[in-house]
Amino acid sequence: MDIKDVVQQRYSEAAQRARQGQVATCGCGTAAACCPDPITSNLYDEAQAGAVPLAAMLASLGCGNPTALAELKTGETVLDLGSGGGIDVLLSARRVGPTGKAYGLDMTDEMLALARDNQQKAGLDNVEFLKGDIEAIPLPDDSVDVIISNCVINLSTDKDRVLAEAFRVLRPGGRFAVSDVVVRGDMPAAIRRNMELWVGCVAGALGDEEYRTRLTRAGFEAVEIEPTRIYRAADAQAFLADAGLSIDGLPEQVDRTFMSAFVRAQKPLAAKSCCGPTCCA
Repeated sequence: MDIKDVVQQRYSEAAQRARQGQVATCGCGTAAACCPDPITSNLYDEAQAGAVPLAAMLASLGCGNPTALAELKTGETVLDLGSGGGIDVLLSARRVGPTGKAYGLDMTDEMLALARDNQQKAGLDNVEFLKGDIEAIPLPDDSVDVIISNCVINLSTDKDRVLAEAFRVLRPGGRFAVSDVVVRGDMPAAIRRNMELWVGCVAGALGDEEYRTRLTRAGFEAVEIEPTRIYRAADAQAFLADAGLSIDGLPEQVDRTFMSAFVRAQKPLAAKSCCGPTCCA
């Protein structure tokens, strides 16, 4: 079973638990034994939690709150990559108002069904959930103003394709504004190899400078990475043990190495001109 299959299976199970009134999981998708965990807990305030159905909150597997940081404006079109139970899509739809639009994109049938149920319960008409992969976004070029995502891009094995697709569907001047787990320094090989932690949005995380480089290579400018939570050795104990890893020495190796971060970038308003000897006739 490859990583994509594991991710899809885990998120299907999370949707089913949310329907039963249970917290989807801990550790941004890992099989941690108890909640709250340092990655997923306390991301939404009471007002935001009260603005969406309970099942949307229970299905949340994120590591941040992109809707609180993306500075959404009335009338904008927003796309959430890996929308899960729909919490960030529904919150975005309220922010952009009836003249705006919020899309959610997910590959998991159970999550899409849950998200559409949550949309109906929330009574929002300016929302559409799409089935597909974040590496092949089913929207036309230059069609959205803002792309958000919550601890999902790190799950992809082809992050360059995800960023290229994000750039493609954004309008000129559009904003990339995602929450993700980011690595500072070296990641222990034992963590990188572990599939459970990949589903838990740790093992697939990019380094901060690598994230900047890949965004720039995709065409983005004004790249910023703002830490929102920095994880300590004590935070790592539970999810390392639950992933079946020997924890001797590992918590110290990951102390302050992982962080939840808000990653911002912008698509240029126009293609950059070049009049150097290599690109002008």
